Amino acid sequence: MVHTVGRKVPVVDLGAGTALLTDQYELTMLQAALRGGTAGRRAVFEVFARSLPAGRRYGVVAGTGRLLDAIEAFRFEQAELEFLTANGIVDEPTAQWLEKYRFSGNIWGYSEGDCFFPESPILVVEGTFAEAVLLETLALSILNHDCAIASAASRMTQAAHGRPIIEMGSRRAHERAAVASARAAYVAGFATTSNLEAGRLYGVPTAGTAAHSFTLLHDSERHAFKEQLAALGEGTTLLIDTYDVERAVTTAVDLAGPSLGAVRIDSGDLGVMARRVRDQLDSLGARDTRIVVTGDLDEFGIAALGAAPVDGYGVGTSLVTGSGAPTASLVYKLVARSDSPDPGAPMRPVAKRSPGKPSRGGRKTAVRRIDGRGTAYAETVSTGEPTPGPRDRVLQVPLVRDGEIVGRETLGEAREHHARSVAELPPTALQLSKGEPAVPTEFVDA
Repeated sequence: MVHTVGRKVPVVDLGAGTALLTDQYELTMLQAALRGGTAGRRAVFEVFARSLPAGRRYGVVAGTGRLLDAIEAFRFEQAELEFLTANGIVDEPTAQWLEKYRFSGNIWGYSEGDCFFPESPILVVEGTFAEAVLLETLALSILNHDCAIASAASRMTQAAHGRPIIEMGSRRAHERAAVASARAAYVAGFATTSNLEAGRLYGVPTAGTAAHSFTLLHDSERHAFKEQLAALGEGTTLLIDTYDVERAVTTAVDLAGPSLGAVRIDSGDLGVMARRVRDQLDSLGARDTRIVVTGDLDEFGIAALGAAPVDGYGVGTSLVTGSGAPTASLVYKLVARSDSPDPGAPMRPVAKRSPGKPSRGGRKTAVRRIDGRGTAYAETVSTGEPTPGPRDRVLQVPLVRDGEIVGRETLGEAREHHARSVAELPPTALQLSKGEPAVPTEFVDA
């Protein structure tokens, strides 16, 4: 089933259950808790990052929609249960409990596309310990990957200053990670992807024309260009650096005329080449022909081309590897629990005191403080009810209520969330140089 960029939000069919996309220790904890009588205690887990990757000024929430789909498919079917019992991973009583598993709790989270900072509680999971602990690995694997990709993509789109970027990193990633990367990049502002599965599943706009192999297939570059133009029309993009760039530009305009859509440069000093090609295109009357550059670009390379006559970029390896930060370093920590399974039992804060890995107890709410100019100046995280000012923004929204998905949004809405969230950040957030998070996190204990 296909996700659309419009308002309708169908569920993506993952093709298989997601229950075994997890770590064994979650099931051993479950078995021990069931035997010890603590599995039914109410519990609150939170997802947050203790810090941002070195030098990053903000992170971007992505993967929320994928996580909701995965939670809905989190079922232990017969094949999974047979595997678990045959290998001695769980005992029979635990397997019987898993057979009936359905998450029935509540989940809140930052809207997909929103920005986050150190200690931002971007996901809050509340339910029994047994049902909530099983979601740890699933939540972290999806959010750590997608948030890392979206955070890198956002830096790239900001560096591009409105020039479109195509995501083209599929061949540099695991085949399923490539699809998730294309989705996350679109949330953060990329214009299109080369990945067709991302287009089919999520409605991400797709694009692509030809590689060097197509030119090498033919007896001449002229023949290759002629065939491509005949098949795809004058609006296509011709790859001009297989042999001699200057000769390729002349041939391209000779065949397509001044209405040639675009040319692509994939090698050499891209800034120098773009200027030469722009001058040549203009001299040949192809003033509206766009120049697209590709070739191991990242946010720094894009920023360096800011003054060059470039109309668009293609980014692959740096995008799908998080541009040096392939994980968002998110953790999933128990922050509150009750002493009994009674839904009305009081919750008590719990926290780790491990050196270097402490946590803060208590269920958190978060508010982004906004000044009179519409600029964020603080992220207030509180163990009480949020107290927003007239311009402030409460960050957590309901995602799951009593086991039912209530917070699905379209990919287009997530993309709009991101644009608005970045627009309210202070100017320092857009600097590519190393520095502190653009918005400080402050804690308030109720």
